[in-house]
Amino acid sequence: MSSKTTILITDDEQSIRNVLKEILEFEDYATLEAENGEEALEKVEKERVDLVMLDIKMKGMDGIEVLEKLKKTKPEIPVIMISGHGTIKIAVEATKNGAFDFLEKPPDLNRLLTSVRNALKSGELIQENREIRKELHGNTEIIGESPAILKVKKMIEKVAASNSRVLITGENGTGKELVARAIHEKSKRSSKKFVDVNCAAIPPDLLESELFGHEKGAFTGASSQRIGKFEQADGGTLFLDEIGDMSADSQAKVLRALQENQITRVGGSERIDVDVRVLSATNQDLQEQIEHGNFREDLFHRLNVIPIHLPPLRERKDDISILAKWFLQQLSEREIVFAGKSFSDEALELLEKQSWSGNIRELQNVVERLALLSTDDEISPEDVEQLVIQKKKQKNMLDDMLDQTDNFHEYKEEAERMFLLKKLEKYDWNVSATAEAIDIQRSHIYNKMKKYDIER
Repeated sequence: MSSKTTILITDDEQSIRNVLKEILEFEDYATLEAENGEEALEKVEKERVDLVMLDIKMKGMDGIEVLEKLKKTKPEIPVIMISGHGTIKIAVEATKNGAFDFLEKPPDLNRLLTSVRNALKSGELIQENREIRKELHGNTEIIGESPAILKVKKMIEKVAASNSRVLITGENGTGKELVARAIHEKSKRSSKKFVDVNCAAIPPDLLESELFGHEKGAFTGASSQRIGKFEQADGGTLFLDEIGDMSADSQAKVLRALQENQITRVGGSERIDVDVRVLSATNQDLQEQIEHGNFREDLFHRLNVIPIHLPPLRERKDDISILAKWFLQQLSEREIVFAGKSFSDEALELLEKQSWSGNIRELQNVVERLALLSTDDEISPEDVEQLVIQKKKQKNMLDDMLDQTDNFHEYKEEAERMFLLKKLEKYDWNVSATAEAIDIQRSHIYNKMKKYDIER
């Protein structure tokens, strides 16, 4: 394939294709040709295409239909529409569906080349934005091949192109924000901002200002005007995480904003139009919260237009090995561990047998721990036993003690005994090395070992 910028010319008239081809190749662009919509879509899938020039009136699938499909599958590729029957209505429809520009046949040479240059620049900027977002927020690829996760992937593909609101549910650590970002990246809004708000992390009295902004002097400490998340996300996507933790007052104001597509800053009176797609997520059962009077039913129905439920890791055990290897590869690419690090099959089998109450987030942390603390090139079942299973057992013992005793002194002593035992094992029962590592005197360690009857 040529390293030149490649433009796909789609028109059912050979003469038009010839003229455009001659003009573009004279300007040192590489060209591809398609005489109908089906062929154009096929070439975009198989070849590297930087820009599509697309006739509106064609036999079979017309240009608007092709444009709609292109924006779903390849939203980063700019499209210039051309037509011999140009009307304002057609131009508006084409632009509304994502076309970069609309040209009438026969196109003016200067106008054509200016449009091509600007469209290509736009495509480059979109791609740069994608790369920057990827660096800032990580990969948005959903990893896994289990039936449960394939169903989620299919749903993302279906809903991404629409503006419908999506409610993402699932336990903590299942990847709800990742799904929201994937929906945004595959949507027509991908070139605009993805703005996220953790409703549980912001005090109720500050959440309204965070979402809607405030005017200078609106309250004590409001020394200047602030633009809220709704305005920041204008034209893009707003992700409301942990929506179930939102206060009743905030719920009412969010409902109004969704109904009217307008917001008012705190302390202001001006109604501000906002064009925002809202995605939300929660680990709570909102139906149950509605029954207890903690969540508004009308807001729930506004948010829950399309529900996506993320399964916990225990219901997609087939994906554990795939995820573990993928996380290890990411650590390698970020040069946190060397590229030759790998898992033995037995180590992966052991990981698959764990419960993973913290879901994908817990697995990711465990993979990083194993990658950094295992001494050999290959992570072994012994590494998993020592660095994962024993650690979980200790945590479970402490959790059991929390349930079994209300005596603070008893709990403190048991935790101290387990801590000391673990550190002694880590430093191969070298009391001096252990004392230095945990910053206490050797004599204190000997006293504690005697007190807790700790022997090698």
